[in-house]
Order: sequence, then structure tokens, then C-alpha cells
Amino acid sequence: GELPCVRALFAVLAWENCPVPELLVAVFNGCCIKKRKNGLLRRSIFDNLVAFAFVFVYNFGMNFFVNCDQIEDGVIYIRNGDVNHIKNVLRKNVGDVIDVVSDGCKYRAEITEFGQDVVRCLVVDEEKFETDGFKLTVFQGLAKADKIEYIIQKCTELGVYEVVPVEMKRCVVRLDGKDKAKKLDRWSKIAEVASKQSLRNDILRVNHILSFSDMCAVIDKYDCVILAYEKEKNVMLKSVVRDKINNYNNVAVIIGPEGGIDDDEAKLLKEKGAKLVSLGERILRTETAPVAIAAIIMYEIGE
Repeated sequence: GELPCVRALFAVLAWENCPVPELLVAVFNGCCIKKRKNGLLRRSIFDNLVAFAFVFVYNFGMNFFVNCDQIEDGVIYIRNGDVNHIKNVLRKNVGDVIDVVSDGCKYRAEITEFGQDVVRCLVVDEEKFETDGFKLTVFQGLAKADKIEYIIQKCTELGVYEVVPVEMKRCVVRLDGKDKAKKLDRWSKIAEVASKQSLRNDILRVNHILSFSDMCAVIDKYDCVILAYEKEKNVMLKSVVRDKINNYNNVAVIIGPEGGIDDDEAKLLKEKGAKLVSLGERILRTETAPVAIAAIIMYEIGE
């Protein structure tokens, strides 16, 4: 049926370490082909669409990120997990061209050699891009793991500059020091993968987990701080964003955890200069709110 077909597709796409793409295609075909009563094989319209999506995702390019010390005399040295991805997942060959980003520059680079733990590329084109433009930071009340991961992934795709998890009064999740380090490492990897796939020119920054008081100590550096508060009835988000957001270069958005932001926390943030806004008549989940606000703000600034 169609649901097993979709499940098989995503299982295959998630299996990044498979060295034989022909096997992936064979598995995919085996799931998609249906049999008529007269014995003839056919594909449904749905199957053709999924097959197209498979080919598109499999062949679509992405950006690879390197440090400045990995570029020397017009040669780029790609290392770590990207080597396996280029060789065995994307199945790139010598002579293929990939996109590499480093420190305000985007390079078109031709693969010249595959080593055991390095891919050497020759720069064929270079383009500088602006790194001091509009920056949107999301201070996100600490939520359950899958929700934070979703927020990081979608904020990356939308162009958010930084996500900062914050411990608040109503947080359901509580992490100790070791767990915080593990989570931060995982979240950073999710941000890196999402940045590559969305063709960003930078990697979304995932800051270490802050306490509420630590967050209050740093929000004064932003041009505008917006707090999504379900009890605010008079000020709507559009009144803050429309015709005003373009006057700011550094904007922060604060989102509460699953239980919402505490009244005392909201009062303190207002005293610190945050603008309390309503997102409308409906209450959004903690993983929905940052995505919705980020999309609205990036639309208003033309991103």
C-alpha cells in the first residue's frame, strides 16, 4: 500500500551509510511496484510522485562547511563525517563540483582526489556574502527532546541566527550537567545537517542552556525583544513586526515551554523592556510558536 511505500522511502533516505545506491533504488522499486490482476506491473500516480521525490532528494545538492585552516592555496580539504557523505551517500566522483562555505565566502569547488579521511577540492569560483545582516535569536523554554529538535531544524530552514534553550519555572524537562552536554552536542549536529540541506551560508548556532536569570542578563543587547504571551490581549504580533522590524538588526523572540511562561517571568521580562505580544485567539504549542513567529518575521524583512 501507499503507507508502507512512504515508510520504506524514509527508511532508505535515513540510511546514510549505505554504500550502494543501486540497492536503495531496488528496495524503493520493490516497495512501489504494484501488480495488476492480469499479471502486468504498473505504478500508481502516487508511486510516480514519490519516486520523483526520491530522485530529487537523493540528487539535490547541499552546502558543506569548513574552517579557514582547511583552505590553502586554492585547495579545500574536507574532513570528518562529510567525507563519508560525499563518497558513499552522494556518490560524488573526481571532477564533480560541490558547494563549500567558509567564513563569509561560498566556493564552487571541483573534487580532485579522495583520500581515506579527506576529500581534496580545487576552488573554481568564489563568492563573498554579507555576514552582518539581520539576525533573529530564539530563546526557547526547555521542552521535550523531540520538540527542541524540531524547533532547531525548522528554525534553521527559516534562517534564524541562533536558538538558545532556557530553563524556566514551568519547564517539564530538567537536565543535569552531563545531560546538558550530550543534548547540546546532538542539537548542534541537527543544526549542522539542517544548515547543509537548506543551503544556508552559515550554521545555526545552538547556545548552551541558560537559566532564566542568565537570559534576562543578556537580552538588553538586542534591538528588540518579543515575548509571545498567551495572556496578552491588546498588542498583536503584527503591530510590532509590520513596518517596524526593518528598523532592527538584532531581534530576539522568547517562547515559553510546554506549560507556558510564568506570570512573574512575563512581568520581569516586561520590566526588562520585552514587548509582550499575542499570537492570536488560538494557543500555539511550544514547538509551533517559534516556527510561526520566525516565518512571519523573515517574511517581513524579505528573507
